[in-house]
Amino acid sequence: MKLTQSAVLAFAASALAAPSSTTQQEPRKVAAACSSAVSLDASTNVFKKYTLHANKFYRDEVTAAVSALSDSSLASAAAAVADVGTFLWIDTIANIAKIEPALADVPCDHILGLVIYDLPGRDCAAKASNGELKVGEISKYKSQYIDPIVKLIKAYPNTAFALVIEPDSLPNLVTNADKDTCKQSASGYRDGVAYALKNLNLPNVVMYIDAGHGGWLGWDANLKPGAQELAKAYTSAGKPKQFRGISTNVAGWNAWDLSPGEFSTASDAKYNKCQNEKIYVTTFGAALKTAGMPNHAIVDTGRNGVTGLRKEWGDWCNVHGAGFGVRPTADTGTELADAFVWIKPGGESDGTSDTSANRYDSFCGKDDAFKPAPEAGTWNQVYFEDLIKNANPSF
Repeated sequence: MKLTQSAVLAFAASALAAPSSTTQQEPRKVAAACSSAVSLDASTNVFKKYTLHANKFYRDEVTAAVSALSDSSLASAAAAVADVGTFLWIDTIANIAKIEPALADVPCDHILGLVIYDLPGRDCAAKASNGELKVGEISKYKSQYIDPIVKLIKAYPNTAFALVIEPDSLPNLVTNADKDTCKQSASGYRDGVAYALKNLNLPNVVMYIDAGHGGWLGWDANLKPGAQELAKAYTSAGKPKQFRGISTNVAGWNAWDLSPGEFSTASDAKYNKCQNEKIYVTTFGAALKTAGMPNHAIVDTGRNGVTGLRKEWGDWCNVHGAGFGVRPTADTGTELADAFVWIKPGGESDGTSDTSANRYDSFCGKDDAFKPAPEAGTWNQVYFEDLIKNANPSF
């Protein structure tokens, strides 16, 4: 069975498709930030004006990977990946130090993407990407994580930022409310997300809160409670002006507009009409509007170039045979979808396949997961090479 309606309440969150056309990547620009302060209009699609920046940290990882390749054709394709705009994950307090170096080469027409990802008790329904802060350390999250990021962004008013707020967090509270770890994390998640939204509400920022994907909150029974959970965070934050909507398919594998959907023949498919992310963005977007929240979306197409690889919809860890998907573009063909973006840096592992590791999650040992795989966030050279070989469109 492909993730039954009851199973969706228990599957682990991702450790955290594409239309045929894409935009050609422009040559990399090295230029100063804008000469004056940036003011983003979050009531509009800023990705029509700004190009997602190819941050130096992912570029460095890709450059190192290219140097390890002996196949000149593969190396040439791999080198092109370095020019693709990709979000930078600020997943620890220590990694806040990456923000300033990442700002050094952002030209005025680029926007730097950051993933805000360090809630206490992070990823409560999985083990592979558990964070550094323990349940209850919400004061530390605010004062040592969010506040320093706010200070940094304020210090660089001439640069545009796009933020994805806490992947997996609120979706976990909707579908994994029966898990003790999620029960314990719930208050911190809600408080932390609202605090982040309120305090990161800066003129040069546009924010998207994570909404899982169509195989998660897209189930009929999850649409309304999911929308209400996200809308509560938006309202608790004071309905911040720089808030635009949601991110979907983060570190995910769902196709954008595959029809029929990848799991449309499953016996329980009748309970989920969101068989691709395009339907999900539209359907969940309507629920968000009813709940009183801005509902535009950015969709992660970083690794969804190949479909039909997963045995079940909830399989999230290092899916074997995956390929890079459509490069970042604001040409989505759907008004509610602002852009296709690369949020998960392709080549960085979702989680370890080492069964003896403390952070081993059984999803990383499944038949459809690539093995061997290192700890979450660690570079996996062979997997990166496969993403290039299987890329759709190709490099």
